[in-house]
Amino acid sequence: EVQFVESGGGLVQAGGSLRLSCVASGILIDEYAIGWFRQAPGKERVGVSCISSSDGSTYYADSVKGRFIISSDDAKNTVYLQMNSLKPEDTAVYYCAACRVLLQGTRADISHALDAWGQGTLVTVSS
Repeated sequence: EVQFVESGGGLVQAGGSLRLSCVASGILIDEYAIGWFRQAPGKERVGVSCISSSDGSTYYADSVKGRFIISSDDAKNTVYLQMNSLKPEDTAVYYCAACRVLLQGTRADISHALDAWGQGTLVTVSS
């Protein structure tokens, strides 16, 4: 059974930073691309970032490009999301899941590849 456990969320002021962690089980992150998704109140879940640790490729939604950094540790089967220069509009529940990317020019459309989700971790950015 594929499972993800997210952690690291919290309350932070605008301009601050947080680092999220996602521990995967039942799936090897060096065999699947793993990404971060977020769901703001009243909105749909959207892809934020995706990493393919097999070749080191990383992808970001335009809304977080230049502020967020995704990374992975194959030995720990863990994916991280370093979030810098946080904005109130980054407030959401953040989830990790297997991901796929459709490149359209310079834009990366990130979607989930498997229907397996963690419980999520809440990030709240105050203004």
